[in-house]
Amino acid sequence: MRPSRLRHELVATLEVSLVTPDGSAFEGEAEMLIVPGAAGEIGVLARHAPLVALLKAGSTRVHIRRGQEVREFATGPGFFKVEQDRALALVDDAVDVDEIDVEHARAQLEAAQAELARVEAGDSEADRWQLEQRVKHAENMLAVASGGDAGDFRPRTSAT
Repeated sequence: MRPSRLRHELVATLEVSLVTPDGSAFEGEAEMLIVPGAAGEIGVLARHAPLVALLKAGSTRVHIRRGQEVREFATGPGFFKVEQDRALALVDDAVDVDEIDVEHARAQLEAAQAELARVEAGDSEADRWQLEQRVKHAENMLAVASGGDAGDFRPRTSAT
């Protein structure tokens, strides 16, 4: 066997855990993981340097086999840790792109926007940052479901 072919077949992997308060959304080996870091996307391969990062709501992509098998999740805010060949993402929520319920996501968006309006009016003590992240997460679910980028999503407005 030629060395270049052998290298292609023996791609290094890392153990990936995508965990929510409700349990594991994904557990397994992957060639690459891309998470939505607070300052931008973070891509991780096997043998990555140790890392701890804050995650914002966004798209998390698990490249089980790069270019061939990718699992995408709309994820909420959380934390990310990498050490040795293990990556752990602890997030508020993780919804597989194939399981996104568009109507439920719209309802989540409207509820978070309504609570944010109450905070701005002084009628609620809820945490503004958490509400803003919930809005972004709902927008992200809708964007991922439509195959676009969260920045492309524009919520419907009512005619009231």
